[in-house]
Amino acid sequence: MNRALVDHIANALMYEGYNLYPYRPSLKNHKRWTFGGLFPEAYCPSANGDAASLQTEFLIQGDAWTTFEAVVRFLHLSDRITGEIDPPLVAWPSGAEPEFRPVPVLQVGARRLHSWQEGEEREVSLGRLPLKKLLRRPRSVRFAFPGVRRLEPVRDEDRKIVAVKVQEQKAIAGSIEARAIEVGEGLFRMTLRVINCTPLNNSVAMSRDAALLHSLISTHVLLGVQDGAFVSLLDPPHHWREEAAACRNVGVWPVLVGAEEQTDTMLASPIILYDYPQVAPESPGEFFDGTEIDEMLTLRILTMTDEEKRDMAAVDERTRALLERTESLARQQMLGLHGTMRRPKEEVDG
Repeated sequence: MNRALVDHIANALMYEGYNLYPYRPSLKNHKRWTFGGLFPEAYCPSANGDAASLQTEFLIQGDAWTTFEAVVRFLHLSDRITGEIDPPLVAWPSGAEPEFRPVPVLQVGARRLHSWQEGEEREVSLGRLPLKKLLRRPRSVRFAFPGVRRLEPVRDEDRKIVAVKVQEQKAIAGSIEARAIEVGEGLFRMTLRVINCTPLNNSVAMSRDAALLHSLISTHVLLGVQDGAFVSLLDPPHHWREEAAACRNVGVWPVLVGAEEQTDTMLASPIILYDYPQVAPESPGEFFDGTEIDEMLTLRILTMTDEEKRDMAAVDERTRALLERTESLARQQMLGLHGTMRRPKEEVDG
C-alpha cells in the first residue's frame, strides 16, 4: 500500500468540513462533520438518515495466496469547554474540580479561549491476510477507545486561576468485518463493513450534537493488495463489467490511488472521487478543486480584519496553521492559484 500518497489524499477527506469559512465559531461551523459519520447503532433508529455502518465492495484479481490489508481511519471528537471561574482562585483545589461557568468565548489578557469541538485521528488495522483465509472464514476485528476528561487551569497576569480548559472525549467502540468470495477465475469480490457499536444510554432523547461525540467522523478505508491487483469499478475490463456492477457500496466508494495504472492501493472514500485523485500541485493545502476554491478562500482570509484574524488563530492549531500558511504565500504562489488550465485525461491518453 502506498501510504505516503494515499494519506495525502485521505487527509483532505478527513478534514473536509473541519473548519469552514469564516473560520471562527459560528452557525456555519456548528454544522460540521457532514461526510463519513458513523453514529452509534442505538442512536440511528431515531435519527434522520444518519448511519451506523458503511460497506465497501470491490474486486481483486489474484489467487488464494494474494494478500489483502485494510486500515480504517476516522476522527474521534472531543468537546473543548471554556469555563470561567469567578471569583478567581489562588490555587487549584486538591482532589476536586473547581466550580466554573461554561462560556462560548473568554478573553484572558491577550489570549482568547473558545469552546469548540476538535478531532483526534484514529486508525484501526485489519492486518494483512491471504485471501485463502478470508475464503474459508470471514475476519472480524473489534476496537475501542476509552473516554477521557482533562482539565487545565488558565491564569491571568497576576497568576490567579480565572478559567479552566476542559477537554472531554467520550468512549467509542466498533468493529471491522471482512469476507471474500470467488466470483470468477482469478477474481474475488471483497466485502468490508465498519460498524459503530458504541453503547448508549437514553439514545432516544439524545441530540445529534451529543451523538457526534460518540461517533466515528470522516470515516474512510485504505486498502492494499500484494501479489494481486485491484480492479477499477469506474472503468473495469469489459469481461468483468457485470462483476463490477454487482459490487454494493454504502456510504463510501472505492477508487484506485497512486500513479496512473498502479493497482495495489485503493481508497474507500465518503466523498465521490475518480480513480487516481490528486491534490492540485499549485495548492498550498489539501484540496481537489484545481485551485479555484484555494484562491477564493485565500482572498477571503487576507481581507479579514486584524480582530477576525486573532479570533481565527485562537480557534485551534489547524486553523492557526491555515492562517499562517495563507499570510506567508509569495506573490508567485498566489498567481498560481488563478487561471490554471488542464487537459482532459482522454486527450492526454490519446
